[in-house]
Amino acid sequence: MADMEETGGVSAYGAALAGGGFDFYKFIRQPQTIVRFLSWIFAMVVFACITGEGYVNTPYEAEAKCIFNHNDSACHYAVGIGVIAFLACVAFLVLDVYLPFMSNAEERRFAVVADLGFSGVWTFLWFVCFCLLASQWSKTPDDHSIPKDAARATIAFSFFSIATWGILTYFALGRFRHGVKDVAIPTYTETVPDIATPYPPTYAPTSYNPTTYTPTTYTAYPSNLPDIQQQPPLAQNLPPKVDAGYQPPSY
Repeated sequence: MADMEETGGVSAYGAALAGGGFDFYKFIRQPQTIVRFLSWIFAMVVFACITGEGYVNTPYEAEAKCIFNHNDSACHYAVGIGVIAFLACVAFLVLDVYLPFMSNAEERRFAVVADLGFSGVWTFLWFVCFCLLASQWSKTPDDHSIPKDAARATIAFSFFSIATWGILTYFALGRFRHGVKDVAIPTYTETVPDIATPYPPTYAPTSYNPTTYTPTTYTAYPSNLPDIQQQPPLAQNLPPKVDAGYQPPSY
């Protein structure tokens, strides 16, 4: 986000516009990516320490108890917060990779708001986790069977997680306030054509002079003329024509 603002590039919610490609080396060098990766490591350390060495049993008890003052709720809370934070870091890393490929500004806004809300909530939950573990550890009796290094590492990385998730909240808030920079989002409204706008000189229509059409005057056909196609009436009882020079032969 800082690089985009320094160079004055066109961006939307802290990421370059869609179609610019993905630079892996630039992505892993971003402060947000580094802090998110640290949050992923801290969350893994917290739940790994508790699941690995967070439950011990005394020689007088067969059931294993939480190392934090035998309060199983404290261990369950820390494991739950750590596992969800671990998965969320992976999901938001993938979202950070996919964010520059989102062409819709509203989709980017939803992604940034989700990051902002989750980071803010988990900053508070890590603070509660740190206070709970530190309080229960201070009440834990001194017992040589308790792995103190695992307990102290859990408390320490819970405190570090408060800082990293707080920084992620700050970055997400900065991207949300950044919004859309130097981008005109089309509204896709159909514009009404301007009929009064003259034609450009290149495509000016040629002048058209319509000719006056004069209809042809036709004279009426006279009805008193004889019908040349009319045949004469047939003669009735005409005698047959006989050749005068013809003599019948004598036998």
